[in-house]
Amino acid sequence: MCSASSLDEVMQVFNFRGRGFCLRGERAGFPEGRPAGAESGRPGGGHEAPFVGDVEERLCSLDKIGYSGKTLSNEKRVLLQNSLLILQNDNHFQHVYFWGHIYGIKTDYFVAYGYEKDILKGRVFYYSTNCIEWGLLPKAEPDAKQLSLIVSTQFQGDPALTIAVDMEGYDLSIQDSLVHMPEIKLKEEDRLASVVSLINDEAAVVPRGALFKGTDGIIVENLAFTGLSMLEAKQKCSYLHYRIPQQRWNTNLLIRPDYNFALDFLDTIDIDIPEGCWSHQFEMGGRLSILRSLYWPGMTFYHCVGTPEHGFMYTGNGRWNIDLPFML
Repeated sequence: MCSASSLDEVMQVFNFRGRGFCLRGERAGFPEGRPAGAESGRPGGGHEAPFVGDVEERLCSLDKIGYSGKTLSNEKRVLLQNSLLILQNDNHFQHVYFWGHIYGIKTDYFVAYGYEKDILKGRVFYYSTNCIEWGLLPKAEPDAKQLSLIVSTQFQGDPALTIAVDMEGYDLSIQDSLVHMPEIKLKEEDRLASVVSLINDEAAVVPRGALFKGTDGIIVENLAFTGLSMLEAKQKCSYLHYRIPQQRWNTNLLIRPDYNFALDFLDTIDIDIPEGCWSHQFEMGGRLSILRSLYWPGMTFYHCVGTPEHGFMYTGNGRWNIDLPFML
């Protein structure tokens, strides 16, 4: 049995403020009189020590995600909190976030990401099957993204596994050399990277004002963000896609009277097609805003109204709901 002091050391990366499900390592300054590069041995600067928050704050985010019936066991939680701290230190990330997990027949995939400078463009994703050892998730290729949408089988839990995708009846914009092939081979690791990329593009959300774009183009966390008001939280235009913008740069400028270039550079979810592809509910007497993607069942976003607390987590089988337009 672990002592209270050792348990606190293991769980020190859990913090609730930020994007992604709130398992993250915070940075704090070195104690006074200690050189900045002493920890890592790098001249001129080093990797700072993680911030240690109190236990109640660490657990509150799991409670918020729990309103959608999604949670983690205590064993997985402790393993993740310990391994993500190591992942952050090894890669010199400013922050590390737990993204979610995808069900597999043999084992599940757990996905996390971190960044050094740019919180949007600088994200680096990792995956694990045991919550201890993390592997770099490869970049999702356009062909693999399209193939991943039509795969009907479940994930097996073996990254090296290769599956055959039946192309009969599908007309996809893929490479010419692959168009006339009856079936195409797809590695499960590439499929995992594609599914994570697709979910990020279509279902990852942040509240308006949580991210700040500087004059140099670098996107960082907005430390002045105090949360959405109750009126703002009820409007879908207050929630933004956590992805590189895909709409024209002046879309928000033309429709938002309070346009702010530093805050309104992301796409809003209120223009998503079809209308009704998001489920928006309030819990805790209206103090907790919950968004669920109906295209990607299992993706849940929450925001505590009037506070900077927000996050998202995906828990599902990695398959999109292709029948959604016929269900609305």
